[in-house]
Amino acid sequence: MAANNSAREQGMLWKREDPGGKMSAPTADERKACWGARDRYWQCLDESDKDSSECQKLRTIFEGSCPQQWIKYFDKRRDYLKYKEKLQSGGFQQQEKVTKP
Repeated sequence: MAANNSAREQGMLWKREDPGGKMSAPTADERKACWGARDRYWQCLDESDKDSSECQKLRTIFEGSCPQQWIKYFDKRRDYLKYKEKLQSGGFQQQEKVTKP
């Protein structure tokens, strides 16, 4: 298991197959590693410039720690949560209705 952890830290792709060649569900430890990598990446995005090299490193670790389907879901979830937060804080202004002459 130690080799798996160091591989994840280096950002290697997450892939786990059962003997039949099908993808198997992540273990509890793998889920925790994925969620932790996601949380560290999201925190970096919240605290710094989105294009910082540190955030890019964390993104690579995040991608290496989670199944691809989860990454896609988490990315969409973050976008939704940021949109919702902006709506609730009044960050969007309703446009005036345009009337035709």
